[in-house]
Amino acid sequence: MYVCVHVFNLLYLKQYDYIFIGAGCAGLSLLTRMVAAGLTKGKRILLIDKSPKKENDRTWCFWEQQPGFFETVSCKQWNQLWFHGDGFSKQFDIAPYRYKMIRGIDFYNYCFEKINKETPADILYGTVTSLHAVNDGIQLLIDGRPYTFNGAVVFNSLYNEGIVKQQKAIHLLQHFKGWMVETAVPFFNPDEATLMDFRVSQVNGATFVYVLPLSSTRALVEFTLFSEKLLPFEEYNRALAGYLQHYLQLKDYTVSEEEFGVIPMTDAVFPWYANGMYHIGTAGGQTKASSGYTFQFIQKQSAAIVQELAANILSPQIKPAVVSKRFHFYDAVLLRVLAGKYAAGSQVFTTLFKKNKPAKIFAFLDNETSLPQDLRLIQSLPTLPFIKAACKQLF
Repeated sequence: MYVCVHVFNLLYLKQYDYIFIGAGCAGLSLLTRMVAAGLTKGKRILLIDKSPKKENDRTWCFWEQQPGFFETVSCKQWNQLWFHGDGFSKQFDIAPYRYKMIRGIDFYNYCFEKINKETPADILYGTVTSLHAVNDGIQLLIDGRPYTFNGAVVFNSLYNEGIVKQQKAIHLLQHFKGWMVETAVPFFNPDEATLMDFRVSQVNGATFVYVLPLSSTRALVEFTLFSEKLLPFEEYNRALAGYLQHYLQLKDYTVSEEEFGVIPMTDAVFPWYANGMYHIGTAGGQTKASSGYTFQFIQKQSAAIVQELAANILSPQIKPAVVSKRFHFYDAVLLRVLAGKYAAGSQVFTTLFKKNKPAKIFAFLDNETSLPQDLRLIQSLPTLPFIKAACKQLF
């Protein structure tokens, strides 16, 4: 059960040790890890979010070599992945990695169960329209009503697009629409998933579909684009229906769930500490700029923050889980290739998977490779487009 405070005057009277602005993946990952580490005993905690987490509004997918912190929440895992590109299709064994899927509602329920069992948190629901530091605290405007909190450690996961505009950074959107497709008879192979299928039209930018079967009769089919603007909403549905018919040869099915999301892809540098708050998740630069993958980077940052809290060394001056300048540069170059249309995204990713093993690609996308390993992988990519983008980025 969620613990929700409805009496606003009570919030004014209470002093909190920790405040989490945003109760999504970043806020709940960090707080659940803090609970597990025993850092919240006797502490007063406030969560602020726009609405209760009662629906499966999103799905997180990621690769991992070992059982992770949220291993028990994973609803399905695969070690066989398909990649489809123009003139190239291959099924890969991705060992030592496994590709994992976590449904949003399972994640929310798990986190709130752990949090409320150890340290029940107050929750304030409403839309935050402004937040800034005042004296020894912060002031928030929530649904038009001002709230001031003093003396708390504040973690913010609300994305600020203004930071991107201020820096004149490259900015693309990863936008996606997903259907949970169900069939009356067995159709899918639950042991095989499709990581990327670029055979679909590329007219709107780098576009692919992924297929994640949960059983022989149930699969998440997601249509994904990297572009500057969103599509008219009906086009996502049209693309999904077309893919099911033309590529999967599936006509008899029902859609039991839908999800839609937008992830910023930018080379902007996000603050660790600003306006009296620590910034986490996408708001703290934990979305991989070149791929949109976020879940595992949030986990790395959360683990680092918990370690610093446990050692009592959390500091506005020391940024945990820093992305190196080297990987930031790689991301910026690929973003520039895509934004400048120096090469088609389908060509880039098809070449990448055609010439490299998935384990090497995954390690590279996780920012966990050495410079010699990076250079060998980069050499497999189309040369001229990346040289052009790299020079543009440098000069």
